[in-house]
Amino acid sequence: MNVILTPLVNAIAVLIGSLIGIFLRKGIPEKIRKILFYAVGLSTIGLSISMILKTDNFLIVLGSMAIGGVLGEILNIEGTLKKIGDSIKEGDFSTGFVVSSLLFLIGPMTIVGSITAGLTGDGSLIYMKSLLDGISSIVLASLYGLGVMLSSLSVLIVQGSIVILSSKLSFLTQGSYLNNLIAVGGLMVLGIGLKILEIKDTRVGNFLPALFVSPILVYIVSLI
Repeated sequence: MNVILTPLVNAIAVLIGSLIGIFLRKGIPEKIRKILFYAVGLSTIGLSISMILKTDNFLIVLGSMAIGGVLGEILNIEGTLKKIGDSIKEGDFSTGFVVSSLLFLIGPMTIVGSITAGLTGDGSLIYMKSLLDGISSIVLASLYGLGVMLSSLSVLIVQGSIVILSSKLSFLTQGSYLNNLIAVGGLMVLGIGLKILEIKDTRVGNFLPALFVSPILVYIVSLI
């Protein structure tokens, strides 16, 4: 199979999983749905901690979050996502889209797998990830609905871009870039966990630009 199609396979897996989850959603009793929320929220926080601990330089993580957060506020990313959710009467659209996009895209399997596919033609890591994402999307979509389904578009665009630009983005597999990027994602995942458990709404969507700021700061620090 052409490696250019690997992102499409992953996106389709998320799409199919989301459709199954949305279909099952209607038949889940409220008390079961609530315990699933708790399970997802606690697991999300646990995952975030393991991601944050990968950082090589927490000042880079802090700087990325601060700069990215300000950019996100200016762009009002969270507000835009909520407007989309309101327009389709999907109350958890924003949470579903952000949590699934981050979980499906921020991690070694996404970056290393996509770059490996682009450079060597071996898409096996992405195919394995597709299966895992498909299963995860069933659970997430049963809780959050259409926001999870739309994340399939994020998977297609982001992973597709990495595969196509793999020769230019191979630096992201270096420890300093990869670990700090994962840690930035981990902080956002922690914010999502807090929101799911209804502890605090940290407007995580507005921190998304931090993912682009992190590699830039790592490069600047490497020049010093």
